[in-house]
Amino acid sequence: MQQPRFRRATLAALVSAALLAGCAVSPTPIPLEERQADLARQRSDMFADQEPIQGEVTLEDAMARALKYNLDHRLKLMEEALAQRQLDLARWDMLPKLTADAGYFWRNNELASSSKDYVTGEQSLVPSTSSDRIHDTADLTLSWNVLDFGVSYYTAQQQADRVLVMGERRRKVVHLMMQQVRQAYWQALGAQQLDNKVEPILKLAQQALDDSRKIEKEKLQPPLDTLNYQRQLLDILRQLEAVRDELAQAKPRLASIMNVAPGTPLQLSVPSDFATPLLPVEPGQMEETALLHRPELVEAGYNERIGLLETKKAMAKLLPGLNIEFGSNYDSDSYLVNQSWRDLGLRVSWNLMNLLNYKNIRGTAQAQYEVARQQHLALNMAVLTQVHVAYRDYQGRKRQFELSDEMNEVDQRILTHTRNAARADAQGKLSEIRAQASAVMSELRLYQSFGAMQNAYGQMLATLGVDPLPEEVRAHDLATLRGAIAQREQQLTAPAKVGTK
Repeated sequence: MQQPRFRRATLAALVSAALLAGCAVSPTPIPLEERQADLARQRSDMFADQEPIQGEVTLEDAMARALKYNLDHRLKLMEEALAQRQLDLARWDMLPKLTADAGYFWRNNELASSSKDYVTGEQSLVPSTSSDRIHDTADLTLSWNVLDFGVSYYTAQQQADRVLVMGERRRKVVHLMMQQVRQAYWQALGAQQLDNKVEPILKLAQQALDDSRKIEKEKLQPPLDTLNYQRQLLDILRQLEAVRDELAQAKPRLASIMNVAPGTPLQLSVPSDFATPLLPVEPGQMEETALLHRPELVEAGYNERIGLLETKKAMAKLLPGLNIEFGSNYDSDSYLVNQSWRDLGLRVSWNLMNLLNYKNIRGTAQAQYEVARQQHLALNMAVLTQVHVAYRDYQGRKRQFELSDEMNEVDQRILTHTRNAARADAQGKLSEIRAQASAVMSELRLYQSFGAMQNAYGQMLATLGVDPLPEEVRAHDLATLRGAIAQREQQLTAPAKVGTK
């Protein structure tokens, strides 16, 4: 009797501990010290397993690093992998259920029973038992519900489409990321090229302003001419300061997209000239190309198919369920003649209430499909509008860059002639400084307009749904990605050189 009492005491202790543990659960914030101690690990994880930057960074290098290391892109890759894992689980739901069960039974007295005469009501047999007070059981059951299989089949198909949806969302992130890389790269390159030119011209302009104020004080020029000139110098200083501050943010922005640690020095590769890329699709084919390849529209097509499968799944739930079971059993009860046996069962069940609710079930599923279909049509219209807006924007940015290139060339020639014609007096020196400041400002505008044109070009590619990588890439190391991007760029563009460095 000691063993049963011990087991009862143990069971009571476990139940009491579980109840107390459940009552003791309460919200526990993460301590500030723990979060602070975790900062170093998080920062290390952000930039872990990255190849160091060696040499000058080209546009293809920046794009390859963004594809491989950008945290937003990594997140989309993980979400796509998660969707694939969920599809694997959904496939298992279509298989039969294999259930293993084991049990232990104990009574503090015998499971005894007696019987009585139905007519007289008197006891007919002495009390007897046919079961041990302590015995073990085990069984292994294979069951398969045909209705559940049908529903799981449609669910697995929906999950397969969701995997494709996540792939399209990743494509969209890549398109937007490549567009951001283009703009940030050329802005950063402009900042790099003009960093050593802006600061000296700021000092020269300030010196010219001081000299002009001396001239004004000594009344060597008419006051109105002097003041107008000072105003021009102040306007140049204001513009140079504003543009310098704006360009100073370009390299950190590019480093963020590439997932490079802030403060890491970047030396960008300088191209031999400014090349205006031509669009890979003729204007007459842009609408069809966008409707076929835009990630949002492909995703909408999958969502429409998911809605249609939801309708089929709702209809499948209305059918009767057929459950087939096959099991192998064991019971250690010594009173049993056969302590192990196998059984086979067949059971049909039908929720008749679903028949009464048929219209609502079917109507809800059909409404979901219609919503997905209308969303697809609305996206079609939005994409068509974006194609035309992006194309006009690209054409406008292209014309602005061409004008900026011509203006820069003129300003550089003016600077050359001004230097050659400069006299030794103060007025000649001031004219040279003003021409030099205008030339630097013109070169700044050239980089800005080229960056804006590259951004518009990237927006155009994203609007058309053109991928920056070929369909197949042998590997995903930086060298292979860089080569694949360069190859794809050559396929898409036929550069027309319209400017110089």
